[in-house]
Amino acid sequence: MKISTVIAAILFSYLLLAGCGESSPSEPQLVRESYVSALDKKPREYFVYLPAGYQDEPKKKWPVLLFLHGNGERGDGLEELDYVLKHGPLYEAWIQKRDLPFVIIAPQLHMLGMEKIPYIANRSRAEIPQRLAKGVPERPAPFDTPELMRAGKNITDLSDVSPLLPMGWEQVEQDVLSILESVHKNYATDKRRSYISGISYGGFGTWYMASKHPTLFAAAVPVVGWGHPSLMAPIAKAKLPVWAFAGGRDSAVSKAFFYAGINHLESYKASEVRFTVHEDMGHDAWTRVYASQDVYDWLLLQRR
Repeated sequence: MKISTVIAAILFSYLLLAGCGESSPSEPQLVRESYVSALDKKPREYFVYLPAGYQDEPKKKWPVLLFLHGNGERGDGLEELDYVLKHGPLYEAWIQKRDLPFVIIAPQLHMLGMEKIPYIANRSRAEIPQRLAKGVPERPAPFDTPELMRAGKNITDLSDVSPLLPMGWEQVEQDVLSILESVHKNYATDKRRSYISGISYGGFGTWYMASKHPTLFAAAVPVVGWGHPSLMAPIAKAKLPVWAFAGGRDSAVSKAFFYAGINHLESYKASEVRFTVHEDMGHDAWTRVYASQDVYDWLLLQRR
């Protein structure tokens, strides 16, 4: 063998070994953290998602996305916690294996007497999506929306309308605050980039938490849950950016109820206000919202 060939072979082997020595980012993790609820003094758990690469940079501070689920994912916070995986950013990151650079917090709302609602009483653990060893599962089919797209009415007076749905996230306000504080204490997070988002009941919860504690968050994304005008002043005072979403064919939470609050918030001219209506979507407009990249990119631009 010629000397030049030997040298080339040695060089190739060296480069190959050097390449093999490069470390890959650490795998994402889904952690269950324990706490005792201030509401009923019972032990519960919540999810904390750690993105790919979290373990590799101890000094890096990661943005936080607090997600509040909808009514159908309520549970005991233990055996039923996995229902929280069905929708939202946690579904995208953990089940669909999206590379979302957030520490995602996902608690579970107590039943609070909702056990007998048919879509809760008749749910099955077979509905809970599973993370596959290879690849990702098919996304579920969208909700059936036979209604025609319509302009609809604009409700401007909500003075006689309750600002919240019954037995929602406001019932566990202290739990949510304690969970957020605990994650900031025990994980490498950036408090200046803490965001809140939620769907349906969680959308109403997002408006509520943003109004009561606006300085804790850098942005709020309520999805298919409208905000009452009475909640807007603190959000405006804190100059908290908001991007709200509605479904044009939503028969559960009509888009008509969104405008009064959003127009009121915008009238303060204090912070960025975005409102997107997916006219062709029903109540599950959240599937398109969280499956897109736009909302995550927008969140990462916001900081306190």
